[in-house]
Amino acid sequence: MTFTTMKTKLFVVALAVQLAASAQTNVTSTSTAAAAPAAHVNAALIPVKHQGKRTDDVIARAKAAPGDYDIEFIGDSITQGWETRGSNVWNQFYGHRKAINMGVSGDRTEHVLWRFEQGQLDGIKAKVAVLMIGTNNSNKNKDGTDTYTDSDILEGVVAIVNQIRTRQPDTKIILLGIFPRAKTFSPQRGRLLEINQVLAKLDDGQNIFYIDFGSQYVELDGSISKGIMADALHPGEAGYKIWANAIEPKLKQLLGE
Repeated sequence: MTFTTMKTKLFVVALAVQLAASAQTNVTSTSTAAAAPAAHVNAALIPVKHQGKRTDDVIARAKAAPGDYDIEFIGDSITQGWETRGSNVWNQFYGHRKAINMGVSGDRTEHVLWRFEQGQLDGIKAKVAVLMIGTNNSNKNKDGTDTYTDSDILEGVVAIVNQIRTRQPDTKIILLGIFPRAKTFSPQRGRLLEINQVLAKLDDGQNIFYIDFGSQYVELDGSISKGIMADALHPGEAGYKIWANAIEPKLKQLLGE
């Protein structure tokens, strides 16, 4: 074999190795790109209708009776419960005031945002909005996964606060810490506590006032009394009495009573 022939063969081999390496790199890059996770989308911020008659009813209620109100309550089933388990307490504390209940069972932050888009607040001029939302966003899916991160839930609540401020600039907001839930200590209850710690930062002393009285629902051993929340989630009459008493001083101040 001549020296020239040998050089030619070595060149061909080197070229083949280089092409193979390049092809392998391209395959790896393509595989990596294909395996890259999709960008996270915060569903708590995307307005969507919560199907059910109650959603339509509370929107119709607001549109049928626009005007000035002392208080508007905004939230999920816990807020809706003022009309059932908390009705006696409601009559005692709010019967002499003009108040409207905008609580919808099962609502998550994105459902409240959807209702706002449909004009729920447009004709209402409330002196004070009492808001509590987010507990339903903390529920796990059937397969045990979470749709929302803690940051997602936080951003959803903040978006609602911002929408109220934008749509009702003269309305003062009493933002409630999300109530504790579950019979005893649990990761879900811990998530809500962490979210509440940041929600407390929204209190500016002028337009937004944060109140957290969740500890009043919890016993010394960490359990939630059945006398306060029979299902460790929804207050009974005693639970609504705790709620009303906790916000009454601030309500009186904001309403100028």
